[in-house]
Amino acid sequence: MTAEPQKPHVVVVGGGPAGLMAAEVLSEAGVEVDLYDAMPSVARKFLLAGRGGLNLTHSEPPDRFVTRYGARQDHVARWLADFGPTELRAWVHQLGIQTFIGSSGRVFPAEMKAAPLLRAWLHRLRQAGVRFHARHRWCGWMPDGRTLRFASPSGDTAVSADACVLALGGGSWARLGSDGAWVSLLETRGITVQPLKPSNCGFDVAWSTHLRQRYAGQPVKNVAAWIGDASDRGTPREGEFLVTAHGLEGGLIYALSAGLRDRIDSSGSAILRLDLLPARAPDRLLHDLERPRGRDSLANHLRRKCGIDGIKAALLREVAPPGDLEQPARLASLIKDLPLRLDSPRPLDEAISSAGGVDFAAMNEMHMLHDLPGVFCCGEMLDWEAPTGGYLLTACMASGRATGRGVLHWLNSPVDGTAR
Repeated sequence: MTAEPQKPHVVVVGGGPAGLMAAEVLSEAGVEVDLYDAMPSVARKFLLAGRGGLNLTHSEPPDRFVTRYGARQDHVARWLADFGPTELRAWVHQLGIQTFIGSSGRVFPAEMKAAPLLRAWLHRLRQAGVRFHARHRWCGWMPDGRTLRFASPSGDTAVSADACVLALGGGSWARLGSDGAWVSLLETRGITVQPLKPSNCGFDVAWSTHLRQRYAGQPVKNVAAWIGDASDRGTPREGEFLVTAHGLEGGLIYALSAGLRDRIDSSGSAILRLDLLPARAPDRLLHDLERPRGRDSLANHLRRKCGIDGIKAALLREVAPPGDLEQPARLASLIKDLPLRLDSPRPLDEAISSAGGVDFAAMNEMHMLHDLPGVFCCGEMLDWEAPTGGYLLTACMASGRATGRGVLHWLNSPVDGTAR
């Protein structure tokens, strides 16, 4: 009797969306998969992100969608060509979860929550034979340089496999498992890793004591913002943000965070420019402000003629010299172009996600590390970033799928000294 060929065995390290997707591709192909995660359960960041409504992806056209990935869009485009927003929605539907498109174009599960989707996904993975190992923290390799080493409640564990997928996340929200501890483990093996930086993050502003004490926690709504010099309006984005005791955060700030962070890195600070009344034309605004005030205070004049009061008025007073507020032309200019100086991003661990990670030049197109044959990387631990709005999740899952297929290609390649 001929012995049945032994199935290849792959270890996936990290149970976020990228790692789970890689495990799915491999297990569906008949590979034995063991998935290890440092936390008591998998996908904890995914679950937390979905508490307020899980934003799966975005419904905008593919050519627009891919531009959201900035300097790394060419790499991400290859992942999305196989598993983009349309394919992601179809995949969710296969799990028995219906989706809908919100008014902003964002796509959500019908129940808005992440937990039902995750339960269905994990059930399907277990049915496919994926074995899960919680509370196993990856600590690098044993002295032979090939065997994986894990710290577990029962002590150190050595694990061998035909290939390994690292899906260890970025460096934000360390309490949920993405602590960036893997960086030094790869660097000691000669792998180039670009420094991890905060993405989709808030920023520090040197507020006055008055503004910090009185207005911290208040939202600034219906504004437009851009980055640039006074002569370079750029393309304003409309939305809202939150004034905090430290500075600024919220959706509008996150959308501009990559550019703001990079300016701070290169220049030491960045100027965020605000249009406090984006719906009011400059000429109309100046006309309204030039009307006689009579016995009105400046505060009442702004409130009556422009609808500016509260936190918007406070921001004007925070930035403008007092004399400028008494000059209608200067006041109108500041309302339409108020410069706020941002001093630094908030700490990496506070950020929604991170930029930086394993350099693409350190890997081949299958995501296998050149210097570590059989070791693949995917997800947020690679050197790319994405805005909020479903873009990060979509690309993480797409990269996991692409990496799983890369592993299969490598496992099936002949041993010729360049592949296996």
